[in-house]
Amino acid sequence: MGVLEAIIYGIIQGIAEFLPISSSGHLALAQNFFGTETENGFTFNIALHLATLVSVCVVYRADILMLIKGCFSLIKKLFTGKLKQGLDKGERLFLMLVIATLPLVPVKLLGLDDAVEALSGISWAIGALLIFNGIMLFVSDRLPKKDFTTENGGFLRPLGVGVVQALLGVMPGISRSGSTITGGRIFGFSREEAVRFSFLMSIPAILGACVFELPDMFSEGFDAGMLVPVLAGAVTAAVVGFFAIKLLQYLSKNKSFTVFAIYSVIVGTAAIIADLVI
Repeated sequence: MGVLEAIIYGIIQGIAEFLPISSSGHLALAQNFFGTETENGFTFNIALHLATLVSVCVVYRADILMLIKGCFSLIKKLFTGKLKQGLDKGERLFLMLVIATLPLVPVKLLGLDDAVEALSGISWAIGALLIFNGIMLFVSDRLPKKDFTTENGGFLRPLGVGVVQALLGVMPGISRSGSTITGGRIFGFSREEAVRFSFLMSIPAILGACVFELPDMFSEGFDAGMLVPVLAGAVTAAVVGFFAIKLLQYLSKNKSFTVFAIYSVIVGTAAIIADLVI
C-alpha cells in the first residue's frame, strides 16, 4: 500500500467514522470492488481508529476533562462512603458512558462481532445494510421531539442506546454513530444531545476495539516500509474526522440528516447492482 492509497483510506475513515454513513461498510466496499489489500492491516486499522479518537478528544476536550475528573471523584466517593451525597455532572456522565458501553462487552467476549465481520466480503449484503442505515436515519429524523439530556434523562436511556449500538453498530454497512444517534433519539435525547453522547460513546468503543485487535497486530508484525503510509493515513483520518464532527454538530442544530439517509440508500443500491453485474 502506497501513501496515496493510505490517504484515501484515511479520508474514508475520517468522513464515514463520524458521519452516519458507516466507515466499515465503505472501507469494505472499496476493498471488494477495487481489490486492494492492506499490508499490516491490523496495525493500519488501529492507527486509523486511534486517529479518529484524537479528533473526538480535540472537539470534546472539555467533556473529556469533566469525565476524567468525574471518574476519580466517583471512585473517591465509592471508597469513602459518600455516594449518598449524590452525583455531580461529571460523575453522572461517566456513569452513563459506562452503562452505555456494557452491552458491547458480551458482543466482544462471545465473538459476535467476528461473526458479522464475514459480511464485509459480501458487497450486496453491505449494500442492503446501507439501505437499512438510510431508512434508520430517515426515521430518526422524524421521531417526536424530546429534550432529555445526560443531566435529567435517567440511567435507563444510556442503557437503551448501548443496546442499539451492540445490536446494529457492529454490522458493516450500519453506521455506529448513526445507530447511537438513532438510539438516543428513540430514548428521548434531543438531537444535539444524541450527537454529543454518540461521540462520547465512541471513545470506549474505539479503545475497546483497538485493545481486542492488539494480539493480532503483534502476531502480524510490522514492516518498517509501512511507517510512512500508516502515518499518512492516520494524520489524514484525524484531520478529516475533526471537520466531520464539526459538520455533524452543525447539522444537528440547524439541518436534518436526510441527506445522509438518501446517500446511504443510493450507495447501498449501487453496491447491490454492481455486485450483481460485475
